[in-house]
Amino acid sequence: MLTEKWHRIYENSHADAVYLECDFLRRYLTGFYSTDGYVILDESGCKFVADPRYFEAAEKKLKGSAVEVVAGSRPQAMELLAGKHTLGIPYPFTDAATFESLKKSFELVDCMPALRDAMLYKSDGELALIQRACEIAEDAFLQLLPAIKEGMTENEVAALLEYNMRRGGASGTSFDTICAFGANGSVPHYETGNVRLKFGDPVLIDFGCKVEGYCSDITRTFLFGDDGKHAEFQKAYDIVLAAHNAVREELVAGMTGKEGDAIARNYLAKFGLDPYFTHSLGHGIGLQIHEYPTLSPRSEQVIGDRMVFSDEPGVYIAGKLGIRIEDSMYMKDGRTHSFMGKTQKNLLVL
Repeated sequence: MLTEKWHRIYENSHADAVYLECDFLRRYLTGFYSTDGYVILDESGCKFVADPRYFEAAEKKLKGSAVEVVAGSRPQAMELLAGKHTLGIPYPFTDAATFESLKKSFELVDCMPALRDAMLYKSDGELALIQRACEIAEDAFLQLLPAIKEGMTENEVAALLEYNMRRGGASGTSFDTICAFGANGSVPHYETGNVRLKFGDPVLIDFGCKVEGYCSDITRTFLFGDDGKHAEFQKAYDIVLAAHNAVREELVAGMTGKEGDAIARNYLAKFGLDPYFTHSLGHGIGLQIHEYPTLSPRSEQVIGDRMVFSDEPGVYIAGKLGIRIEDSMYMKDGRTHSFMGKTQKNLLVL
């Protein structure tokens, strides 16, 4: 039996069967996570081939679902594909060795466009999992703030935040937590290190967690005490926050990612800060932390209801300061809404 989602993916793949080995794509089609296994989607339904490490857990998890769990490994998966001529595989997530092996037996087509189109639109269940991941991340951040002390390292602060997220129910982090003190924030994807916190330092923390594989993404920038030397920082912060809020208010369904990016970029340009906004406004969020849609200066992707994406304008002046304010967002009834509602975005001074 093909569910509506499976049917759409199968039909749009234009293949006799879809074959997946990639972990997050297996999870998307079956709802079960494993580090190994094979998913086959054809006109008869969806089969998950699991070896002894996962078979018992898969049977228990997927009991009552439309997924058929089959014991075995790759040879058994190949047996299930007997008689198929055209095979859909996700080109971006298939290694060269697998590609070369499969093309000896099948005509291969890229099924990733069909998967990507389906994954753009989140179900109620997916939205609920992302919402929970956002709530856990915000709660963890609020628990972190009173524990931050002068002399702590970036790594120590990041580790405590990650512990809070795990304790709150997260299965892991969405990505390596970025914690940057002082001028380190001017590097958008800074590698968290052992720099120690000083009074008056700006602090930028970019973090997120997973719930059943679905990600959250949030960035907060604040001051660890006010030493009276941050007038320029505070002015820039207010401008970045206004750009962030402008996106939430002005981005509507039917606009392209390029038009969404321009909302923030054009606002920063009024104050001469657009040259310091050195990355795109946002990216899709789901089972991957970076997926579609993209909100960038070149994106023609039309934004629609049930899409999830980040709103993260920033200003980065090399060796001086970095400011980013980010929420995970979603489109509903043609308007942009934030998953975040517990943490403040006005400049916080600890």
